[in-house]
Amino acid sequence: MMKSLSAKIFIGLFLGLLLGTTVQYALADISFFSGSLVSFFSGIGSMFVNMIMMLVVPLVFVSIVCGVCELPDLKSFGRLGGKTFGFYIINTVVAISAALTVSLILQPGSGVDMSSDSQVAITATELPNLMSLLVNIVPSNPIRAFYDGNMLQIIFMALLVGGVIKSLGEHVSSAVSGFQTANKIMMKLITVVMNLAPVGVFALMFKLGATLQADAFISVAEYVILILVLLVLWIFVVYPFAVSLFTNISAKTFRDKTQEQVLFSLSTASSNATIPVTMRTLTEKLGVNRAVAGFGVPLGATMNMGGVSIYITVAIFFVANAFGTPFTMEQIPALIFSIFLLSVGAGGVPGGGMVMIGVLIHQTGLPIEAFAIVAAIDRIIDMFVTSSNVVGDSAVVTIVDQTEKKHQI
Repeated sequence: MMKSLSAKIFIGLFLGLLLGTTVQYALADISFFSGSLVSFFSGIGSMFVNMIMMLVVPLVFVSIVCGVCELPDLKSFGRLGGKTFGFYIINTVVAISAALTVSLILQPGSGVDMSSDSQVAITATELPNLMSLLVNIVPSNPIRAFYDGNMLQIIFMALLVGGVIKSLGEHVSSAVSGFQTANKIMMKLITVVMNLAPVGVFALMFKLGATLQADAFISVAEYVILILVLLVLWIFVVYPFAVSLFTNISAKTFRDKTQEQVLFSLSTASSNATIPVTMRTLTEKLGVNRAVAGFGVPLGATMNMGGVSIYITVAIFFVANAFGTPFTMEQIPALIFSIFLLSVGAGGVPGGGMVMIGVLIHQTGLPIEAFAIVAAIDRIIDMFVTSSNVVGDSAVVTIVDQTEKKHQI
C-alpha cells in the first residue's frame, strides 16, 4: 500500500493525464466522455484549487505576523528581509542571464515562418511602472487587499502588524499567543486539504489531457523543448546544487524533500496556490525556521519568478526570430530590464507569464498574432514554470535560513 503522499500525487497526475488524453483521442465522439465527464472533473479540480486558495490569504497574513513576533529582535527582521529580497533579485537576474545566453546562442525560432491570420487581443499594454508598484504596496483599503488577495499589500500589512506587536513586548503576549494558535490551525488545515491532493491533481490533469491540443504543441516543439529543458535543469540541478553549496543539505536530499511541491505545482500551475505546500515542505521536511519561512515564502510567490524569467526571455526571442524581426545587440539591454520588471510583476497565478509575454510583444512592436502562438501552448509550459518558481522559493528560503542560523551561533 502506497503511504507516501508524493507517490499518490504522482499516480493521480499520471492517471489523470493518461485517461484525459484517452478521452480526447479515443472517446471524443461520445458526448458523455467528451462533455459531461470532462466538465465533472473540471469542476472537481476547480473545487480543489479553490480549497487551497481559500487558505492562502489567512496563511500568509498569520504566518508573517508569527514570523516577525518569533524573531529575536526587530534588527534581525531587517537583516532577514534584506537577505531574502537580495537573494530573490539575484536568482531572477541569474535566470534571465542564463536564458538570454542560451537564446543568443541557439536563436530559437530562426528559419521558422510563424505568420498567422489569427488575432488575439492583448489587454495589458504597458510595462509595470516601478514607482507605481512601490506606491501600490501600501493599501488604502485593507479589506479590499484581503478581498483581492493582493499579496504585496497583505505582506506589507502583516509586516507592520508583526513589527508593532513585537515592539510592544510583554504587554501584548496574548496577541502573540493568539497568532501562534491561528498559525497552528492553518497548518493543520493545510494537512487536511493536502490529503485530498491525489484526487484534486487527478481531476486537474484529466481536464488538461482531455483539452490540450497536440497540434499547437508539435508545431513549435523545438521552442517548447528548449524552455522545458532549461526549467527542468533549474528545478533538478541548479537549485539543488545551490542549496548543497550554501547549506549542509545535499542536492539529493533537497530534490527528495521537494518532490511533493514539484508534483503539486505541476498540476495547479500557480505559485500562490502552492504556498501552503511550500510552507509545509520547508518547515516540516527541510527544518527551516517558521519565522524565516513565514516571511520568505509569500514574498517569493510574489516576486521570485526565476521560471517566468526563463520563459519570457526564450519566448520573446522565439517570437522575434519566427516573425523575421530578430533583436539587435543594441536592443538587448532595454529588453533585459523590461524582462526583469515583468518577471517581478508577473504574479503567482496561472498564465501570469503568458500575460507578461503579451505585454512584451506589444512593447517591442512585434505582430500581435504572435500572442496566439504563445497562448496556444502556454498551459504545458506554465506547469514547469510554476515548479521552477516554487522550488526556487524553497532554495532561497533554505539558504537564508542557514545564514540566519550561522549568524545566531
